[in-house]
Amino acid sequence: MVALNKQLDMRRGVLYSIRKWRKQGLFGFSAPDLWVKLSLMSKNLPNIDEVTGPNRPAWASPRRDFLRSLGGGFGLFACSALDRLAYCQPPVGSKPRRIGDVDPLKPHAPRIPHFAARAKSVIFLFMVGGPSQIDTFDYKPQLDRLDGKPVPGSIRDALNATRHANVFHGCDDVIFKSPFSFQQYGESGMWISELMPHTAKHADQLCFIHSMQADSNNHAPASYQLHTGDVRAGKASLGSWVTYGLGTESEDLPGYVVLFDAGPLGGSANYTNGFLPPAFQPTRFRSTLPPLHHLVPQPGFVQGQTQSLSLLKELNELHRQQYPNAMELDARIATYELAYRMQASAMQVGSIDQEPQHIHKLYGIDSPEARTQSFSRKCLLARRLVERGVRFVQVYDMPDKDGWDAHAKLVENHRPRAQWTDIGVAGLLADLRQSGLLDTTLVVWASEFGRTPMKQGDLGRQHNAAGFTIWMAGGGIRPGLRIGSTDEIGLMATQRPVQFRDLHATILTALGIDYEHLSYEVSGRDERITGVAGSAQPLMDILT
Repeated sequence: MVALNKQLDMRRGVLYSIRKWRKQGLFGFSAPDLWVKLSLMSKNLPNIDEVTGPNRPAWASPRRDFLRSLGGGFGLFACSALDRLAYCQPPVGSKPRRIGDVDPLKPHAPRIPHFAARAKSVIFLFMVGGPSQIDTFDYKPQLDRLDGKPVPGSIRDALNATRHANVFHGCDDVIFKSPFSFQQYGESGMWISELMPHTAKHADQLCFIHSMQADSNNHAPASYQLHTGDVRAGKASLGSWVTYGLGTESEDLPGYVVLFDAGPLGGSANYTNGFLPPAFQPTRFRSTLPPLHHLVPQPGFVQGQTQSLSLLKELNELHRQQYPNAMELDARIATYELAYRMQASAMQVGSIDQEPQHIHKLYGIDSPEARTQSFSRKCLLARRLVERGVRFVQVYDMPDKDGWDAHAKLVENHRPRAQWTDIGVAGLLADLRQSGLLDTTLVVWASEFGRTPMKQGDLGRQHNAAGFTIWMAGGGIRPGLRIGSTDEIGLMATQRPVQFRDLHATILTALGIDYEHLSYEVSGRDERITGVAGSAQPLMDILT
């Protein structure tokens, strides 16, 4: 009780000082100056929040509640000035906002990158379920010679000595050669499977990374890691990080859009804003009109909509004055404003049918196959979004519950999925290039992992997080390159293994973001999508 009484005396002293400062013209001090004064006075203040049980006095309350009661809430204001400095309004005539300096009522306003950006936007094409790298982009002629034989002992021993030894689980110790033929394309001589004839035409624009690795061999954790940097759900996705850092160049559209029919394995934790402010959660668009549900108001509400929104904004602003640090309220106010502006802009961007017929043919939208049409429309919508300033567009290929997850009947699984997606991806690359957008748009084609060269079940393949392939194009990426490699059967990355955090660091660097300084404090710890400081290594040699 002696310590508690001492703490009460100290808090009374702080209250007395605040009142004294106010009488002497406290408002001449800046918020940081005030916080310094408060910090110096309470440097060794006991933590009353740790006092529980019958000895806890009635006046004892959490520190923020205590600060809220001081000087009409001025103590909490000082604390907020430190904790949420990024949410302060800039002075009139100030320079444009930098990364992390976010206006709560205009959270998507564009911000200055740390350094000159190579790319302005990202289109991330996610192939859900794990397409096989050795049947698409990682040509391994040794598989033909070893077909039907056990995995070579040297390769087995090397893999068993790593954290990826579990890739042997659930599959036969029998090599299964690729049932698809490969051919070299372009001046770069890239080996590409017959599954991707349209993408192959753009071989010289692609940069392949053949040595990707994931930490998990299960769909959801590996997918979470690719999207958020962590195998656990609840972290912020790459799209949220990018829009938190840079905002967007579009005033009338969201900064972060996701496009899918069926969601990715693991659900919304793949693309959520996590611990970042709610304003940086994605908006799901559809590839058919209207692009958003409930976008168009009912006829009876059109006349009074402007007045209703004005009243709602005024009431929200009054409520916000009582809770200056309520991010959910800030996000709600900003969302209402954006939703109102999107009634016209979203309908316009979603009007894909207005594109000329040759563009429809380029993307394969005129295909008789419904699933080809669906994915191709998403690719075209992605182009229409980035050309209007949207910062990050995530396109999911998940037409059914299985995706590319070919545990059996590899040919029956991969061939149709390649046909559904190949022409749309190729059309996107061609369209971006002919419009000049490829120079500023970074396109990523990836999945959560690849598949084993060993057979599983009825001519299928098991998950393989030990070594797989992705590719990138445009947005400051050097074309016609191949980075890293797997062993002779395509099982494990042996040359220059690349982790997802390295991929994230590369993408952020292309966007002009210093990945080490793009962070957000959570429970006293700086969170980054690239993990602990110093752990990521961007692939600088693939950047122009």
